[in-house]
Amino acid sequence: MTTTPLECQFKLSIDNVNAIAVYRYFESFNDEDFATTASLFIPNGKLYAPFTELITGQEAIQNYLETEAKGMKLRPQSGNSQFLENGQQVVQVFGIVKTSLFSINVGWQFLLTEQEEIEEVIVKLLASALELLKISNH
Repeated sequence: MTTTPLECQFKLSIDNVNAIAVYRYFESFNDEDFATTASLFIPNGKLYAPFTELITGQEAIQNYLETEAKGMKLRPQSGNSQFLENGQQVVQVFGIVKTSLFSINVGWQFLLTEQEEIEEVIVKLLASALELLKISNH
């Protein structure tokens, strides 16, 4: 079996996703290198995270991740991507977020610029109300 440069470069594999910025997002996040994660965004990039207000800008994204995301591990599994007429790319990824207390199904939607920088990430919890209630009791 032959490996592609993409397979050699990254430790993880996401079915149907080839966008390098998306791989770097997950890898730097899991390494808790939140400065690198934030640098993948354009300067006024946006992060829509659950249970919080919109986070705008690389510095704000880095601060948020350093405060809220330590100890989380992202396990992306599959996804899809679509190029828009303006050259941007929308990448949807589905997987699991693991913490020391729980695991939950999550969806990430990335909007990438033509230069494959992250313009925005929308993080959605894909859990039932009952599952969310169990998490809130931890």
